[in-house]
Amino acid sequence: MDIMDILPFTRPSIDDQTIEAVTGVLRSGWLTSGPKVQALERELSALLAGRPVRCLNSGTAALEIALDLAGIGPGDEVITTPLSWVATANVIVLAGATPVFVDADPVTRNIDLDKIEAAITKRTRAIIPVDLAGLPVDRDRLYAIAHKHQLRVIEDACQSFGSSWRGKPIGSFGDLVAFSFHANKNITTGEGGCLVLPDDSQTSLCERLRLQGVVRHADGGMEVDVAGGKFNLTDIAAAIGLGQLPHLAAFTERRRHLARRYFDLLGQNSGFGLPPANFTDSNWHMFQLTLPLANMHASRGEFIARMRERGIALGVHYPAIHLFRLYRGMGHHEGEFPHAEAIGSATITLPLFPAMTDSDVDRVCEALRLTLKESLT
Repeated sequence: MDIMDILPFTRPSIDDQTIEAVTGVLRSGWLTSGPKVQALERELSALLAGRPVRCLNSGTAALEIALDLAGIGPGDEVITTPLSWVATANVIVLAGATPVFVDADPVTRNIDLDKIEAAITKRTRAIIPVDLAGLPVDRDRLYAIAHKHQLRVIEDACQSFGSSWRGKPIGSFGDLVAFSFHANKNITTGEGGCLVLPDDSQTSLCERLRLQGVVRHADGGMEVDVAGGKFNLTDIAAAIGLGQLPHLAAFTERRRHLARRYFDLLGQNSGFGLPPANFTDSNWHMFQLTLPLANMHASRGEFIARMRERGIALGVHYPAIHLFRLYRGMGHHEGEFPHAEAIGSATITLPLFPAMTDSDVDRVCEALRLTLKESLT
């Protein structure tokens, strides 16, 4: 089958006005961080209750800098979930700290809040929750635990830009909040992200950490007082983000509509494990099913291949982090976090993006029905 005939699991929607804006940046001669980045930061801040926002070149960079701002380093422990993109744990390791995993809730697929307190030790300094597929972790319970134990919260909201909690946008409250604007996210800058800070007290340090620790003086001189990295966003990327932001509400509503159609067509007796049906808080970054592997003679890989033969591309988000070789080397093992392992081994991500039509959803569901029928023992 020609690749152009395959429905991808995601595709960004970039309008002509945004393309023209990027062309304008290219013609301006100012390609790296400049006025477009500053404009995007202002727009993001306005959207998030006026909180300070600093743009970066990835959501991973936002998590790295957040850990630095929170003072996390060697000897510290950071609690997180094993069911996420591996960057969530990698940044903890790179900070010299130890990731302490807490199993996933089998219903929400987010970190199990009931199990967090049992994982807290005298070395625990922070919690990194992940809003898997855009479904927010219960912020009330999360922050109640954090405040009780005097822990920092670094929200891995890389998948939940446009989501909300009790009517408030994720990022408009709380501690440090990291967003991603990767190409597969609900709005994109191609590659990029941002960090939302609780107040202005560390904005200067954040800026220094994102660009080699440099402070420039009016006379052309400079100073460096901290070892920063190279995490700045380009004006090219920011121009894309500025073009995307006005469409956020429409993109979110379209994703919710498509998710509802998946539920209507699949139903509760489809044979697949369905995600939580939350149409108030979630931005529906992804629509994830779990396969009934125990009843199938086909593997997940074979199922995905057969779907592709029918013109449907599926994703896998995500294998359980603690089972990667790096983390096995730290002492983790199979059977340690059974819910995360079960979900991670059986998950498939269906196509879901604003440009999809209702008939695309119908096509996916029919292919799922036929492929599952072929795969059952």
